[in-house]
This record gives sequence, C-alpha cells and structure tokens, in this order.
Amino acid sequence: MNRGMSGREKIMMHTVVNRKSLILDTVQKEFVRKAIHLMIALVPTLAGWNYNLTVGMLISGIMVYTCAEYARGKGHTVPVISELTSLASRDRDRGHFVLGPVTLGLGALAALLIYPHPAAAIAIYALAFGDGLSSLAGKIFGGIKIPFTGGKTLSGSLVCFTSVLVAGMTLSSNLPAIIAVAAAATFLEALPSRDLDNIIIPVGTGLVAQGILF
Repeated sequence: MNRGMSGREKIMMHTVVNRKSLILDTVQKEFVRKAIHLMIALVPTLAGWNYNLTVGMLISGIMVYTCAEYARGKGHTVPVISELTSLASRDRDRGHFVLGPVTLGLGALAALLIYPHPAAAIAIYALAFGDGLSSLAGKIFGGIKIPFTGGKTLSGSLVCFTSVLVAGMTLSSNLPAIIAVAAAATFLEALPSRDLDNIIIPVGTGLVAQGILF
C-alpha cells in the first residue's frame, strides 16, 4: 500500500528535480557554446584555400557580431545571432556584452596573422579542440578540481592535452615536440583567464609550436 509523501520528502524531491534540470540546462548551453567554438577549427582549412578571404571573413564576423550584440544590449533582436547568443550565454553574462565570440574570432585571427602554417593551424586547433572539448568534459564528468585555476578540472585538462596531441600528430611526426606543445596548451587552458583564454591559448600555443616544432 502506497502512502503519500511527507512535506519534507516533497521538498527533497523538488530540490532533486530542480538540480537535475539545472545540470541539464547547463550541459545544453555548454553543447551549444562549444559547437560554435569547434567551428573555428575550419579556419586553417579555409586559410589554406584562400588566406586573404579567411582573414576578411574573421574580421567581418567579429564586426557583425559586435554590432548585433550591441543591438541586443539595447533591446533589439538580430535574427539568429541574438538568439544563439542568448541560448549559449552563461549566467555571468546576463545583462552584459557576451565577449566570448569576439575573443574567439580575435584568437583565430591573431594566430593566422602572427604565425605561418602549420604553427597557426595547431594554435587554432588548440583553441577549437583543446579549449572547446576540455570545458565540455569538465561540465559532463566533473571530478578533481585543479587548485588556483578558477574551477578547472583534471578531466578537462586531460581532454585538452589529448585533443591537442592528436591534432598536432596530424601536422608533424615529431612526437616529443608535439607533447611539449600539448602540455603548453593545457597549461594555458588551465589559467583562470575567462574569455581571454580564447586569445591566450592560440597565441601562446602558436609561439611554442613555432619555436620548437616547426
């Protein structure tokens, strides 16, 4: 015979449901955000096809997004762009200009302008795969948090290292140097730099790659 739940049990059940809903919403936002993040991996291929056009597309994309986000802040909606921004924005971004896509474009652009291929390519892959997949892994798997990193997890750092390592192996057969580049990218990703990591990771990784790998 079933009995009705007590008031305390109802509160506990409600808390569990709300917590699960919050986790699912967070993971969903992270998937959308990182899907956008991973698209930056197309930049090296596009640059190999037409370098100047790719640079122009990045600059144009940054400018269009900046105008759209400014308009969103004024209460105006720009189709697609404003909707994606709202869907993927973090809680800390509410009521503020969402800077992530701007620094993402600037990071890829800086890598293209500063470093020659293939150093630029591995720098952008570190941004797309290393940074993109690491935060997603941290949200899904959680685990041990690394001190002084602002909440970065060991699982996320391992995914970052592995992603950059695999990407680097497609560009060079110098395994010891690729391991060093992957370690550098992992260190840079673990820094508590928030959206600025989109610039720090490709510029720093490209510098290491150009110095010891290519």
